[in-house]
Amino acid sequence: MEKGKLNRITDVECVLVGHKTISSGTHQTGVTFIRTAEDVFHQKLACGCSILNGFGKTTGLPQIMELGTLESYICLTNTLNVGVVQQALVDIMVKENEDLTSVNVVVGECNDGYLNSIRDCVVTKEDVYDAYRDCKKEFELGSVGAGRGMSCFEMSGGIGSSSRVFEIDGNTYTLGVLVLSNFGLREQYLLDKVEGNQLPLEQEKGSIMMIIATDAPLSDRQLHRVCNRMPVGLALTGSHMGNGSGDIAIAFSTANRFGSEEIHTLKQINDNKINVVFDAAIESCKEAVHVSLIENEEVIGQSGHVRKCLNQVKIQ
Repeated sequence: MEKGKLNRITDVECVLVGHKTISSGTHQTGVTFIRTAEDVFHQKLACGCSILNGFGKTTGLPQIMELGTLESYICLTNTLNVGVVQQALVDIMVKENEDLTSVNVVVGECNDGYLNSIRDCVVTKEDVYDAYRDCKKEFELGSVGAGRGMSCFEMSGGIGSSSRVFEIDGNTYTLGVLVLSNFGLREQYLLDKVEGNQLPLEQEKGSIMMIIATDAPLSDRQLHRVCNRMPVGLALTGSHMGNGSGDIAIAFSTANRFGSEEIHTLKQINDNKINVVFDAAIESCKEAVHVSLIENEEVIGQSGHVRKCLNQVKIQ
């Protein structure tokens, strides 16, 4: 399918992404900030989610499941720093909205404990504010932000993104995906020929956060259906979604905004036309995982642990 101009989630209008990367010896971690839309608290977005593999600590999913709306930005970080990032995101939402007395913020995570001394919990609220201020259209990929200490197919993983453009009844739409990749054994990787495992693991233990944005008019039910197709994109990379993995997808549409009106008007495409959206999401997810590997570098972390990038381990 046709790719977006930047081939990133930010090809969807209003979406911006920023990072704060922490790279200092045994500390290899950070924060990635996704600005979902302007005034998202007062003009909420249609949103769906799917817990594909429940070994995860994402906040905010119960309300998305119940109400089908997103009312905050989205942050990604490591497992043990979800709490501080959640509070910092609340602080930002409170500062931006003087009438706010309650808000459902969304923070996703993956465990970067192989490279990062995760128990030190070095991410601070100021790091979240820095990632917020860094938000832009052309953001960095690979071992940056929340992706700094992540491992994908036993190589350096992290932040990947991709987008697709498609038409429905003569109208052009964009769908973009951002992933935080942290899963898989090297021998399972399907998209390139790589050398065998350097440090064999007993089993695959990993996670991935998948954030899907589109300007196509989809209901929360349809967005949930899109999320449920993400295992296809993962399988095409070689993921087995093993035990101990947290595989979570969150999808939102900027075409449907819900304010304080007593009656809301919902726009949605005919379900008979939705296959092209599924295709766009699956292709974007598959490529985003690959991008998280190729737009990368070698990372050396705690206990001398090393993750080489894909270009270093390819079979020539």
